Amino acid sequence: YRNFATKLWNAARFLQSNGVTASTTHEAPHAEAPVNRWIIAETIATVQAIDSAMTELRFDAAANAIYHFVWDQFCDWYIELTKGSMDEETRAVAGWAFDQILVMLHPFMPFITEELWNLTGERESELIVARWPQALYAVDAQAQAEIDWLIRLISAMRTARTELNVPPGAKLRVIARDASEDTRRRIDRQGAALARLGRVESLSFGDAVEGGAAQVVVDEATFILPLEGVIDIGAEQARLAKALASAEKERDSLSGRLSNPSFVEKAKPEAVAKAREDHAEKAAEAERLKAALDRLA
Repeated sequence: YRNFATKLWNAARFLQSNGVTASTTHEAPHAEAPVNRWIIAETIATVQAIDSAMTELRFDAAANAIYHFVWDQFCDWYIELTKGSMDEETRAVAGWAFDQILVMLHPFMPFITEELWNLTGERESELIVARWPQALYAVDAQAQAEIDWLIRLISAMRTARTELNVPPGAKLRVIARDASEDTRRRIDRQGAALARLGRVESLSFGDAVEGGAAQVVVDEATFILPLEGVIDIGAEQARLAKALASAEKERDSLSGRLSNPSFVEKAKPEAVAKAREDHAEKAAEAERLKAALDRLA
């Protein structure tokens, strides 16, 4: 609860520092930018999910829906994607979306939402009697698909960089292979966000790459990140191979123990549960390391 409240408060402060104030409309503002159409669509989808859960008296599902929307979509990605590009449209959409968040969160977190409601601007009413968000709008599936693609691509590139020990400040060239026309248009529209959030120096289309490179597959396209001169590729391959062998050895040892009826039947239940947990962890680690090693072409 404390971490969530802190994240919500920090989001409010960020919006306030960028000139975002209380929304003047109950209906979603008109938006052209895909990121703004996306957050409107995600807000509407969340209202629909909460309404459905409340109808079925599933308060846990309602709380889960608003929690993940606020934490993941709004506070993490929407704020990240709009940093440095707060134009009038984005301010209007951000203010509207945050107001909807406060109304939806109020039944679960009444005190902090009431305080933020009054902090963000002049209001016609107190939050407790504010109009509930409308769930009748059509969800913009095209905007959702585009920004979801962008998030998956940035996340995949960040994962690859971390796994391969690429220096955090290094900007990489990216080559897109087998990209469809739709993907090419998305790259054109989202180039600035990719450059900033993915630490991309340049993005081009092609096939051949000399030297080692990481490869990330998103939908039909493969995104190649040349690493020659950025990391010691041979040393990185050796490190990953050694870590992979160690993880596979521990995974197989635990698998052998768990396949032994004497251990499963005679050991304490907590010992068996711990062995299964360790096996799942080592199996996931081995899979992650193998994927990282495979990324190095």
